[in-house]
Amino acid sequence: MLRPDPSAPGRQLMDHVPDDQSDDQPDDLVRAVEATLFAAEEPMSVEQLSAHLHGADVRPALQELAAHYAGRGVELVERGKRWQFQTAPDMSHLLRREREQLRRLSRAATEVLAIVAYHEPVSRAEVEAIRGVQTAKGTLDVLMEAGWVRIAGRREVPGRPVIYATTPAFLAHFGLSSRRDLPGLEELKAAGLLDPVDDAFDNLMGHSSAETEDGQGEEPETEDDEGDFGTLANPEENA
Repeated sequence: MLRPDPSAPGRQLMDHVPDDQSDDQPDDLVRAVEATLFAAEEPMSVEQLSAHLHGADVRPALQELAAHYAGRGVELVERGKRWQFQTAPDMSHLLRREREQLRRLSRAATEVLAIVAYHEPVSRAEVEAIRGVQTAKGTLDVLMEAGWVRIAGRREVPGRPVIYATTPAFLAHFGLSSRRDLPGLEELKAAGLLDPVDDAFDNLMGHSSAETEDGQGEEPETEDDEGDFGTLANPEENA
């Protein structure tokens, strides 16, 4: 909020208009009100303006400014007994900004995207078989909304399930000329991208072995885990 400036002209000076001032030249009070509202961080009431300008009667100046700005690209308006400058309503479309909203994919969406990319065309049931968990419909919707996954048709099997594939936008976003440029298993390991997966797998195996020795459980099957990463390394087989 603006604070009164002791050096600002007082009411007597603002109310005084020089004799040689032309009719179309605004007086000091009008200019002071205009400058104050322009620099204000929020709308100001008549009382606030008057206090800021050392008790000056600002109502005539506000009416003059409102008439001056009427019909222009910027207007002076009163809203809730507070005055402010605002863009003319019919000009608002010129000031709209399109801003990209960055959204981080969930872990489920990332997994589904990777499966579609390496195994396309693939159905939702096939995605769930690889992940080992059910896939929410919203997960595929997010990927389709992003323009990275598309409906590629239907599988010619009983029930004719919808199958999904990646889009050219997916390749462009990740800088790929084709799906053959997708990194293979060795490249993923060299980049350290599989380290968290390997650590989690080792922890799971160690925990399961301990349970087996204690007679509290059986060692889980690992065929699916090994098969997932093995097929990720050969996208050209499904291309």
